[in-house]
Amino acid sequence: MSAAPHRDPEPGSRGEPRPARVLVPSYPYEEGPARGVLSPFEPGTRLLPAGFRLAPGFLPLPVPVVLEKDVPVALRDGTTIRTDVFRPEGTAPVPVVVAWSPYGKSGGSAPSTTSLFGMLGMDNGALSGLEKFEGPDPAYWCAHGYAICNPDPRGIARSEGDSYLWDRQEGRDCHDLIEWLAGQKWCSGRVGMSGTSYLAASQWFTAAERPPHLAAINPWEGVSDVYRDLVRRGGMPDLGFARQLQRNFRGTGRREDVVAEAEEHPRFDALWAGKAPDLERITVPAYVVASYSNTLHTQGTFRAWRRISSPEKWLRVHATQEWPDYYDETNREDLRRFFDHYLKGEDNGWEETPRVRYATLDLHGTDRVNLPADAFPPAGVVHERFHLDAASRTLRREAPAEAGTVTYETGPAALGQVSFLLGFDEETTLVGHPKLRLWAAAEDADDMDLFVLVRKLDANGTPLQQFNVPGRGAHLQDVTEHGASVLRYKGANGRLRVSARRLDPRLSTDEIPAHTFDTTEKLAPGEIAEVEIDLSPVGLVFHAGETLRLVVGGRDPLGPLMPGVPPLVPANRGRHVLHTGGTRASYLQLPVKRA
Repeated sequence: MSAAPHRDPEPGSRGEPRPARVLVPSYPYEEGPARGVLSPFEPGTRLLPAGFRLAPGFLPLPVPVVLEKDVPVALRDGTTIRTDVFRPEGTAPVPVVVAWSPYGKSGGSAPSTTSLFGMLGMDNGALSGLEKFEGPDPAYWCAHGYAICNPDPRGIARSEGDSYLWDRQEGRDCHDLIEWLAGQKWCSGRVGMSGTSYLAASQWFTAAERPPHLAAINPWEGVSDVYRDLVRRGGMPDLGFARQLQRNFRGTGRREDVVAEAEEHPRFDALWAGKAPDLERITVPAYVVASYSNTLHTQGTFRAWRRISSPEKWLRVHATQEWPDYYDETNREDLRRFFDHYLKGEDNGWEETPRVRYATLDLHGTDRVNLPADAFPPAGVVHERFHLDAASRTLRREAPAEAGTVTYETGPAALGQVSFLLGFDEETTLVGHPKLRLWAAAEDADDMDLFVLVRKLDANGTPLQQFNVPGRGAHLQDVTEHGASVLRYKGANGRLRVSARRLDPRLSTDEIPAHTFDTTEKLAPGEIAEVEIDLSPVGLVFHAGETLRLVVGGRDPLGPLMPGVPPLVPANRGRHVLHTGGTRASYLQLPVKRA
């Protein structure tokens, strides 16, 4: 019989009361090939000569690299974590880039990583295998005068303590690691952070703690709010990927069980506030990378970019998926210009880089990228309303004078959705944040789970989509047909549990509604609720003769985020009624670029 979960009463990082976190025994960490070539515990310093190859199939080192392995680092509370440091040979001090995540210091050479990248069509031979999964490659960065720090956070592998998932505790711990690194004799005193996904989210938490020697960050697609982006998207308990993610927390202590926490804390409270970084406290220079297509990270990355206070911040919106984009040679050189400027003090003209570079997709294989702008959405975007018309099932500029309704059933065998169409007779570009304002009712229930998707149809009415990764193989076709939505883009999406419809007046704007998620407002019998649903940012071109299809329904049209994750089962029953026209003129607001 497993031990009962422990509830950790640790207070929040700002001293506010925080509900106890649920701690359970960690998954066991077992050294060996499955955890990567360098997973065995081998403290000490060694020189990896130029030409060193970690294993067949990996990139050889272009220069000699010093590896300090399993170095102990004491945190402020006395906990000792372990880190690997890769640095150039020599005595000249160098800046260091930190890759903070729980995936194991040697995860870049683990079979789970190489098989995943292979399935996605990525070249494992372009990397040395010394990098963390989703982190910067020491082979490249050491050759250009940087050290790379790959820590195991507290509770992971041989690091002491209990592990936490995307939490302000991680920000404090990484703060301490950064200050330790800055004091090492080989370090110049300037520290940066880089990486995708978990390694991006950890940067928000760390930068909010304002470590004095953190000189620049590079979050490359990552959530910025565990409640809104991971466990309760739209207020719904979508826990499949959280369960999968937790299996990476392996060590000898305890791990936080965010799935149990999500079940115990269905509304946003102080526990979840500790898992949302204080973005307004971030003032360090930031090069943020985002995409329209990552159903896990897109909303959180754009949210963080908007809210951080950094006077020197840049945004690049790309047209693929984070991993191939991160390891692309041109993009890596671009990042190095940023770090050279802020970590080495080079006067290389980085400050002249456009503050925003965005992409537009056309889903015909001719996307446009690196379009310069001063802001996102770019200048010339007008937010235009297109009203739903139940009679014609179209979207129209004028609100229908007569009220109408359209319904759908939500049972397992039901169609479960309705569509509205908008045709284009000239090329039209959408860039920015769509939203849906909707009047809706549930005939047989006191709540509704609503899902929204904006799709592009070609001139023949065929839905368009595209892979975000280089691979096009049969297995990838299979796993993305009805899920793995992070790998195949089908359109801008949003969701909302209607009982969580209360808007946050501090954060909501006319363009982007934000919900408090701290209150449950069930529907009264016969109540018609007015709701606003934020959709993921979009950059989409419609050519003359093509059509936009708005889909509103009671089940997720995209399926699970990742391969192997079970689908969300919505808490719907009976019939949903959508109201249009008259005094309840539901509309889709689109960011149309007019100049």
